Amino acid sequence: MNRNLVFIGATLLTLAGCSSSYKHNEFQKPEVQLDRNVGVLISTPENGFYDQTEYKNSGRMTANEIRRAFSKNSRKVSITKDCEGVSCLETIDSSTYGYYVQPIILHWEDRATEWSGIPDKLEIQIITFDSKTKKEIANTTFSGKSKWATFGGDHPQDLLEEPVTAYVESLYQ
Repeated sequence: MNRNLVFIGATLLTLAGCSSSYKHNEFQKPEVQLDRNVGVLISTPENGFYDQTEYKNSGRMTANEIRRAFSKNSRKVSITKDCEGVSCLETIDSSTYGYYVQPIILHWEDRATEWSGIPDKLEIQIITFDSKTKKEIANTTFSGKSKWATFGGDHPQDLLEEPVTAYVESLYQ
């Protein structure tokens, strides 16, 4: 019987290290649900950094993941590299894109978790604007930490899908 308890305890410890963890902070919850018939324009954020390391293409990967999530809910979704930040609101064709989404990478840390035991970390802010009124309609941040047992396959971009999908779906419900 003691062997069974040891096996169960070891299994639980292993499984506890097999799931990523997320924390979500909603600064501004949308007052109304987003309209699925309204187009969404997403800007490409600047690449993420950790210490002196810039993570190439992290901005593009973030914008692509956000586009993927919005594409499940809206009929027209595009990414722009032509503008960034609130200044995009001055150039958007609001009849084509009624919503503008500004993602910001706050933290991006890619670690060799499989041998160091230090998890990958990510923190993203997503601000959504009504492009006609130019008012902020939703603002959230979430952070994620990779699971301990990655076997070399996880990176910060792998932490985007779950929280981005859940957040975007909540905007349309």
